[in-house]
Formats: sequence, C-alpha cells, structure tokens
Amino acid sequence: MSVVIKEEKNEHQCTVSNMLYFKGIGLHSGKETAVIIKPAEAGSGIVFIRKDVSPPVVIKVGYENICSTNLRTSIGKNGACVSTVEHLMSALWGADIDNAVIEVYGEEIPALDGSAKIYYEAFNESGRQELKQNRKYIEILEPIVIKDPENSEASHIAIYPSNDFEILYTMDFDHPFIGSGRFEKKIDGFNFYKEISCARTFGFLKEVQFMREKGLALGGSLDNALVLSENGILNKDGLRYKDEFIRHKVLDLIGDLYLSGFRIKGRVLANRTGHDMNVKLIQKIALSLAKSKECGRAAEEGKNINAKVKVDLPAPEKTVQYA
Repeated sequence: MSVVIKEEKNEHQCTVSNMLYFKGIGLHSGKETAVIIKPAEAGSGIVFIRKDVSPPVVIKVGYENICSTNLRTSIGKNGACVSTVEHLMSALWGADIDNAVIEVYGEEIPALDGSAKIYYEAFNESGRQELKQNRKYIEILEPIVIKDPENSEASHIAIYPSNDFEILYTMDFDHPFIGSGRFEKKIDGFNFYKEISCARTFGFLKEVQFMREKGLALGGSLDNALVLSENGILNKDGLRYKDEFIRHKVLDLIGDLYLSGFRIKGRVLANRTGHDMNVKLIQKIALSLAKSKECGRAAEEGKNINAKVKVDLPAPEKTVQYA
C-alpha cells in the first residue's frame, strides 16, 4: 500500500462563510461566465453544478470526473463540462476550503486576472466557517513516479513521502526571457498567497493565432495573461515575481492535485509538467487508493453525494460580488 487517507485530529474542515459571486470572461471560450460559491456540509467536498443547463448537472471534484487536460483542466459529467478549474481550485486549496458548492453559469470558470489572487483574496476577506468534522489528507507512503513514455528525460513528475506538502518544480523554456528555472518550497495556507497566488498564466504571441484557430485562448488578453514576444513581455506592468512563469506552473500543479478531492502530504518533484502529467499523477494515486479500505468508504460516500451536498442552502449572512 503506497497511499492512505488519514484524518488530521488537530485540523477541522472548513467551508466559505458567505455566498460569493464572480463574473468575467473565460480564458479559452472568450464568453462571459459567472460562478456563485456557497457553503457546504463537512465531508461533501468541492462540488461544481452547471446551473445553465437543464436539468443542472452535479460534478463532484474527483479524478474520475476529469475530462480534458488540453492547455487547461476540465471536469465533467453526463456531457456537461466545466473548463479551466485549476486557478479556482488552487485558490480553494490556499484558503483552506475543503467543502463548497460552486454553481457555474457557463462552460468555463472566469479567468479574472489570470491568477488565483482575486479568488483567494475574496475567500480570505469573506472568512471561513470551521466545521466539526476532521480534515482528511492523502498520505504518501511510497514513491509514485510518472514519466513521459516517449522521452523519460523530458516531462516527468513524482511524489515521495513527507509530513508536509512540498514542491520542487523545474522547467526549461526555449525563450530568452524565461529560460530555465527552479522553485522549491514547503507550501501551506500561510505562504500560498504571498508566494504563489499572484502568478499569472502566460502564453506566446507567435502561438496566439494557431491557438485561436483551435478554439483556445479566445478570451486571452493582457488583462488576464502574461504575453511574450521574441523580445520580451508585452504587459506594461511587468512581472509580479521575477520568476512568475514557474510560480504559475506551481499554482496550476496545486490546483490540479486538489482535484484528487483531498489535500496531500507528500513531496512533489516535477519537471516541465503540464495539466496532463499532473492529472496522471492524480490517477496513479487514485489507483493506489483503490487498493485500500478507505477507497471503499469513499466510493460509498460518492454514491450519497446528492444527499450530502447542500444545493438549496439557507441564505448566508451576505453575498459578496466580484466582477
């Protein structure tokens, strides 16, 4: 057994204290979209609901509901998908939110400024509600390694046992303004905001036309992404961190890993990974969990998700709007 799920007796699960509303443009769809984030019961996890389709489709966060990793991470069920969830998921992780109902009005999560900053600040300003149930973690007992079968020296990711959540990320881009980089840190809710949350997604000017012909980056702009030409960054405000590019890759990695449905105790080593490799690690972890008794209980909980998630909740104290 290389992975187990354990309760942390000294930590309680949390949810949002108030109903939060966000509106903006989808990074890839280019369409206006909105989300309403509501409190949820302990043990219900993060649940997305496509409210703009009839009947509404409930999509619980979990590796089995990941439906696409093409330049963003999407989850879906019964033909209804929610795209580009990784920045919001990363913000939920950083803000210590274990349970939430996220009503989505559109096919994609609003990009806002292209980072997790606005989402995180909203969660922090609104406050968290501590719940009675203890928080559960995925604990890594033995190494799990994922390599690119076509090039083992290129993209690869692994996770090793640790009492904390640590990330060592390395990358090497063939661009004079990015080049190679290394980021290594133990990450928690205290340093996530300062070290990770403000890092924006990025792309290359020479690839924009090709991506848009493929139906991607239709909502991308200098307001929600760093854009690089051959000579440098087009954004007039420059970088928020001197190594903002690699920090955004870490932000994506955190959001993708939280799609496992749990926080993780382990040391992640990643080199040049994108959403596809990140999700392959989640899937490998899930296969390991499937061999444990915990997975049997989790599967039973999954069957009862509609009974556990508060979709029609009493109105919270207030609604906070971000647009």
